[in-house]
Amino acid sequence: MLGTGPWAHRTHAPALAAHTGSEFAGVWGRRPEAAAELAQAYGVKVYEDPDALFADCDVVAFALPPDVQAPLAVRAAAAGCHLLLDKPVATEVEDARAVADAVKRHGVASVVFLTLRFAEPTSGWVAEQAARSGWFTAAAHWLGAVFPPDGAPSAYADSPWRKAKGGLWDVGPHALSVLIPVLGEVAEVSATRGPSDVVQLALRHSSGAASTAVLSLGAPRAAAGVGLELRGAEGVFSLPGWSDVPGAYGRALDALLDSARTGVPDPRGAEFGARLTEILAEAQEQLPAG
Repeated sequence: MLGTGPWAHRTHAPALAAHTGSEFAGVWGRRPEAAAELAQAYGVKVYEDPDALFADCDVVAFALPPDVQAPLAVRAAAAGCHLLLDKPVATEVEDARAVADAVKRHGVASVVFLTLRFAEPTSGWVAEQAARSGWFTAAAHWLGAVFPPDGAPSAYADSPWRKAKGGLWDVGPHALSVLIPVLGEVAEVSATRGPSDVVQLALRHSSGAASTAVLSLGAPRAAAGVGLELRGAEGVFSLPGWSDVPGAYGRALDALLDSARTGVPDPRGAEFGARLTEILAEAQEQLPAG
């Protein structure tokens, strides 16, 4: 595993340690003392050099900021490692494409951990909706209180990239990861700003359906929440709640191992991750600075 932040402590490490189909081998981090502490907690090796970890391991799990993750993922793929990536894969299209190209070039498997696509019951719900037709519209919102105006920030508030990029890049991938498999590829996107870091996306999909997504990490605590509603010829369908994020991460690892065994690329892999970066970058270009 690469990374030692709150996400690594709360999700990645416990899921890797509990996974019965693999062996949690070691940790590398940009802060050696944090890597040593995390490695000691799980009784695994601490690595001072990521390339040494790549040489020892078959799969690399990433818990790093996106633009730190991307170049290391390219190196890991070149070393023959399968990639369990975090979202977004990168915030620059060129970097995200480099990861997807490295996966293809070196013949490794990849999965991007998009929580709603692996958690239960949301994963099954997405598959059910993707099998329907006649969609008309959809509305999503992911309003986090990571940087709330009315209280203490969350454990993820010390993340410089989240402060710089906001909800568009942090939670935008989650919304898109559901809208795209159900409504089809994004054919057109427009974006506007609201208060704090609020971004509203208006999307036109290849199916002809239209959708919106309102995204933020700076919502007031009383306004925070997640929801997604689909409307079409078969009725109205709402995203169910979910829990057990470490369990979802374990299922993402299962999907990666299955892809590695079969040689069949997972639809939630680096190529999909690169497409998400392209859509978000197009939206970003339409927003005024600041």
